[in-house]
Amino acid sequence: MIWKFDKAYKWLSNFAPCTIVINGIAYPSVEHAFMSAKSNDVRWYLKCTDASIKPGTIKKMSRGILLLPNWDSIKVSVMRDCLNQKFRQEPYKTLLIETGDVFIQEGNFWGDTFWGVDLKSKTGENHLGKLIMAIRDELKNEI
Repeated sequence: MIWKFDKAYKWLSNFAPCTIVINGIAYPSVEHAFMSAKSNDVRWYLKCTDASIKPGTIKKMSRGILLLPNWDSIKVSVMRDCLNQKFRQEPYKTLLIETGDVFIQEGNFWGDTFWGVDLKSKTGENHLGKLIMAIRDELKNEI
């Protein structure tokens, strides 16, 4: 089981560098792209394209933006699109396929029980891990 996206599995993190394109705009990581999609503000999109701004900083900055009114209903599909793009790029594609059938969990200590599993309470929906495993299955079926 991959229980946390660190050390040998840091590449699974949304902070890992890769090019993600949404609506013709290129972003330097899944995190940058995903956070950009939360708003219709063009200035926000442009800020999210800046590779000199770390993914964690973009994540923190996103807390102050006006969310799309339908964000909760589209966020999983937006994440799936971003992850699908990431894991169709090398080296991520090969790395993901090489995990075989191991269970992937986005374990964290910051209390995220939607995208991951809070390792303190051992609770969470692990949507990120589930999406990554589904993409892995698709990639394996394409071989």
